[in-house]
Amino acid sequence: MSAVVQSSTGSSRPQPLAVGCGDRTVAFDGNGRTDLDTFLAHVRAVAAVLPAGRHAVNLCEDRYRFLVSFCAVALRGQVTLLPPSRAPAVVADVLAQYADSYSLGDGLLEAVPPGHWLLPEPLPALAGEAPTEVPTIDESAVVAIGFTSGSTGHPKPNPKTWAAFRASTGQNLAALESLWQGHAMANVVATVPPQHMYGMELSVLLPLLGPAGLHVGRPFFPQDVARVLEETPEPRLLATTPVHLRALVESGVRLPPLCGIVSATAPLSQELAAAAEASFGCEVREVFGSTETCVIARRRTARETAWTPLPGVDVHPRPDGALVSAAHLPLPVTLADLVELEDDGRFHLRGRQADLLEIAGKRASLGDLTRRLLAIPGVVDGVMLQHDEGDALGVARVAALVVAPTLDEATILAMLRESIDPVFLPRPLRCVPALPRSETGKLPRAELLKLLRT
Repeated sequence: MSAVVQSSTGSSRPQPLAVGCGDRTVAFDGNGRTDLDTFLAHVRAVAAVLPAGRHAVNLCEDRYRFLVSFCAVALRGQVTLLPPSRAPAVVADVLAQYADSYSLGDGLLEAVPPGHWLLPEPLPALAGEAPTEVPTIDESAVVAIGFTSGSTGHPKPNPKTWAAFRASTGQNLAALESLWQGHAMANVVATVPPQHMYGMELSVLLPLLGPAGLHVGRPFFPQDVARVLEETPEPRLLATTPVHLRALVESGVRLPPLCGIVSATAPLSQELAAAAEASFGCEVREVFGSTETCVIARRRTARETAWTPLPGVDVHPRPDGALVSAAHLPLPVTLADLVELEDDGRFHLRGRQADLLEIAGKRASLGDLTRRLLAIPGVVDGVMLQHDEGDALGVARVAALVVAPTLDEATILAMLRESIDPVFLPRPLRCVPALPRSETGKLPRAELLKLLRT
């Protein structure tokens, strides 16, 4: 295990900002590595020049600068705000919600919020009193506020204390360490942005509080992923999403040896997981969690359907969802996901209460309907959703947005009739060039409704 200490979220003791010896690798790229002592020197120097304020929206595109800024903000006693996206309107809305807030970044933004603070170039460095000195943060301090994606409504804030992050990182290590099979540490390449909670856990907290190094790049296209992985020492761990994983598999790109692939942010199909394992010669380990809970369960999707809760996590079914208790949560959290428990504590996801439909006395789920839509040959992407308002009979009908360059709407509807009940056929079904997916592959409901109205 690592030097992470799992402690209660209610304590108020100073705890280190990072773990390990001063010469351990924190981050690297094709040009070299940054050790812990150098990283902490950057953190101290940036913390000394940050603007006054209580909250900071971290918009850094460069992953290392995000890491430095996150730690500097925490060291300054401020709180990092993590909006569900970096779209200007979303950032402005979050800034407006919090008094005495500002945004910071690295100068790579297309639209810069008013009063935006740019990190110095190059990063300044301020050494500590001794080479081994590591700054500390009070465990009870709120260091970040993550916002839900908005896929089911308006984004909601979720405060995270340093104690909670320390405990959840320990749980993640327990879930993932077997992938690098006895090596001292893994080296992480992530396609997900650090502003997302999954990206925060795998590409920020793991390099800080666990035995992991971080490639500072954020590759997007398959060839970029391959290049960044080639720059990464073994054992290589790829943290990605189903959207990126499908692109990698379908591209036929060759990747260097991996110790494992971790996937999250959206359901991963068993077929895609198996195809990825066959293509890249390693285990694909899917993790399940949320902004509210962080990662709480894992499974090898290619071979199993049940989820195994992480150490210290208990999942209890409720009529309207699931109640999650964990060492890193100050109070149990209710999720909208419906679960079915096995006798050994593992669980199956059975959709969400909000996804369940009942029309003309017949029942279905939006998740299952979407899976049937995606199974149609020629459908590249798609989603089923329910209208907010009812029709003339007061029934909230199903609609669909589909990316299918070689098909027309009538053909797709005809093929859907073969697999779903007519009452659930989408009205309308609209073909679009692309779905408004976020950087992590999620689909904000407000954006989907806009597409339906256009």
